[in-house]
Amino acid sequence: MDAHEDGCIGAGVTTGVLARKLGISPTTLRSWDRRYGLGPAARIEGHHRRWSTEDVAMVQEMCHLTAQGVPPAEAARAAKDWAAEVHTAVEAPSAAVPHPLAAVAEPSSDSSPTPLDTPSAPDWRRRCKGIARAALRMDADAVHEQITAAIESYGVLTAWEEVISPTLLSIGRKWESSDDKYVEVEHLLSWHVSVALRHAYARTVATNRPAEIRPILLACLPNEQHTLPLEALTAVLVERGRRVLMLGGSVPVESIEATVRRVAPAAVVLWSQSRSTADLPLCRHLAAIRWGINGARTRSHVLLCGPGWGRRSDAELLRPQSLSDTVHVLELFPSSL
Repeated sequence: MDAHEDGCIGAGVTTGVLARKLGISPTTLRSWDRRYGLGPAARIEGHHRRWSTEDVAMVQEMCHLTAQGVPPAEAARAAKDWAAEVHTAVEAPSAAVPHPLAAVAEPSSDSSPTPLDTPSAPDWRRRCKGIARAALRMDADAVHEQITAAIESYGVLTAWEEVISPTLLSIGRKWESSDDKYVEVEHLLSWHVSVALRHAYARTVATNRPAEIRPILLACLPNEQHTLPLEALTAVLVERGRRVLMLGGSVPVESIEATVRRVAPAAVVLWSQSRSTADLPLCRHLAAIRWGINGARTRSHVLLCGPGWGRRSDAELLRPQSLSDTVHVLELFPSSL
């Protein structure tokens, strides 16, 4: 089989495949091509652009330099000079062609490589780094594309636990250790995470509307504004066909209680990010509310979620430790009316 028949190694890789492997967006690659000439050396009219091994090496060097803080224009010049040197060396008879990103090559018909969306720790770490670097560059398009790609590849649950949450924690630690230097980065990242999660929720509901069953009520306690974990839980639950009522951040006590009495939820999930918002008396009160006809009265299961609860527990309250734990617990509860 020759290189043309294989259509992958010899012909190069597409912009989309290269972008995913480098952890940047296709828009960024096209912008670098337009502004700095960092594009495929060979172009075929009427076909998608294909990046050769040498093209890939050049762009990888560009990513390496910009990640170190080198200005893009300067990094582009250095990357092109480096690529020219590599090309000169390759022209020598004894020189070996470098393969800095051999794994980028698209699969041929006679091979069975690991699919791009197969969950693996290295791939999760690569996606985390890609999203974080895009956020630090304030590249909103790349942040959005990479978060969306992670959700589409793994589903909301795995994307949240293995990619999105670790990236948020990493940026948060960077902010805390730098005298609030990266506040804008955290805000940009959080906003795009929220957009992607809500889009995943809306897409699922539009194609697979949950049945009219007792809902699961989600709410942040008063003065608690951290809603992203509950937004992720909302998207995961609707993927599993559960009906969800998400009330959002800093919900007044009276509103939570009124909703419990009005809709009789199968479960109530209360999020607390900090100890100052963790209100155990309120949770016990909600767990004690009962409804139904005499002889068959029932109540909602109450789940305490988030780091604000610490190690506190209660015989009447459930304390899952992660998103997957929470989903597992909720799936044990009957949702029929």
